[in-house]
Amino acid sequence: MRTSKSPVNPALILIDIQQGFDVLEWWGTGRNNADAEDNARLLLEHWRQKSWAVFHVKHNSVKPGSPLAPSHPGNAIKEEVAPLPGEPVIGKTVNSAFIGTDLKKRLDDAGITTVVIAGLVTPHCVSTTARMAGNYGYNTYVASDATATFPSATLDGKTIPAATVHEVSLATINNEFATVMTTQRLLEIFSLLSLDRELQVAGWR
Repeated sequence: MRTSKSPVNPALILIDIQQGFDVLEWWGTGRNNADAEDNARLLLEHWRQKSWAVFHVKHNSVKPGSPLAPSHPGNAIKEEVAPLPGEPVIGKTVNSAFIGTDLKKRLDDAGITTVVIAGLVTPHCVSTTARMAGNYGYNTYVASDATATFPSATLDGKTIPAATVHEVSLATINNEFATVMTTQRLLEIFSLLSLDRELQVAGWR
């Protein structure tokens, strides 16, 4: 089981919130959590307000014809969470945002021990990144309603609804690799963290 550390210097990692996931001919229909992008935007706005670290991750697919390929317009990050100048954009070609990238070095160089993860899709890149973050020892949070996925098929061809895939994916990482919370709860917690820091600076704590 994972152990909790003080959430100091938190970073927001936005995973693969790209236009290509709107290409239903590739992914299929039935995605859950239509508000995921808006909730990720709320987190991003809070992080920007506090001048905390933000890392945008996007998937540069190597699969032929993928809407997430760098040559495809779907590779672009969605407008809701579009990076501002100076915000790092990290490209990856596998599920984990840590494999083949300098994300861990960036986090460690900045002294970051706490990460909040949101994005697409829950059982793949979000889950894999959260698992690795937890294994690396980061105090890891996943925003349950700021991520989403699509239906999956079993080996015998049955369809598992996206909501079920999403719920199970979060359940398998919660309290083991990460702490899973709603966007609103995360905003409440990290707003209290901000207040506590301000009180410490002012000499009240």
